[in-house]
Amino acid sequence: MAKILVTGGTGYIGSHTAVELHNAGYEVVIIDNLSNSNIKILTQLHAITGKWFNFHEIDLQDEKAVREFAENHADIDGIIHFAAYKAVGESVEQPLKYYKNNFFGLINLLTSFNRKINFVFSSSCTVYGQPDTLPVTEAASVKKAESPYGNTKQIAEEILAETAAVTPDLSVIALRYFNPVGAHETALIGELPNGVPANLVPFITQSAIGKRGPITVHGNDYDTPDGSAIRDYIHVVDLAKAHVAAIKKLEDGNPNGNYDVFNIGTGKGFSVLEIIAAFEKANGQKLDYKIGPRRAGDVVEIYGDVEKSNNELGWKAALDINEMMRSAWEWEKYIKANPF
Repeated sequence: MAKILVTGGTGYIGSHTAVELHNAGYEVVIIDNLSNSNIKILTQLHAITGKWFNFHEIDLQDEKAVREFAENHADIDGIIHFAAYKAVGESVEQPLKYYKNNFFGLINLLTSFNRKINFVFSSSCTVYGQPDTLPVTEAASVKKAESPYGNTKQIAEEILAETAAVTPDLSVIALRYFNPVGAHETALIGELPNGVPANLVPFITQSAIGKRGPITVHGNDYDTPDGSAIRDYIHVVDLAKAHVAAIKKLEDGNPNGNYDVFNIGTGKGFSVLEIIAAFEKANGQKLDYKIGPRRAGDVVEIYGDVEKSNNELGWKAALDINEMMRSAWEWEKYIKANPF
């Protein structure tokens, strides 16, 4: 049984990936500094899997702590690296916070695990900026980032590619994923934002349940069919399964070399107004929303070409927009009844 380290493993995507790794027969070790997650997620993971995951509270910016962890866990075969700050708007306001955390964490992992290792990196479609053509493929040029957050993903990919080029023992896949939404079918884990959500769907669910006021649609004058921005939304469970597929690809030996990138999405875009309508339809809840100004750092429209990930990873998104909205609402109702 291969042992996989999941950094940021009590976070939104990390916790779902821990479940899917467990389901696929892997042994999972979790690192998280709990800055954007909750220790109670470990109890939730136990309720889903019957397993108490090996957990270490470590800040990846702490070079000494990361090095000692690596020395004490010589049997780790692979790393899935989620731990990073991720809010576009906050990164525009606090760029140094993002550069420090997101780069130091990655570099400390790479220098500490200086042995044969499979490495899956949590990247983002933000590396494409506003693409010239849609759907955007992995071969598209990487544009100047629209935000410091996006820039950290671009530069992190460069760090990984350049390091892998001179490190035969390091095999890397960067997953450029689109907008993860939804929750586990048990409604025991889901997105748990600290403070006001920066992402659309958790703001929708919090507004629907009465925790927030009206939803603000950031701009309705974009060059799109209904004027609101368009994104490719993917169910978080599908996304988690893509990470398992990437680990398996690295274990089997990637014929494309020891650095590769894949888009992870559905290949279809939905506008903000379409997401609002989909939530209302899936859950029978009427939403209160208003139109506001455009938001700094946002691109107009992006959705991915996922043919490469379908063909080469043997992975394909299976859950539709209805299930994304339904499960997100079930999770919101669960955490209202069972506060974290």
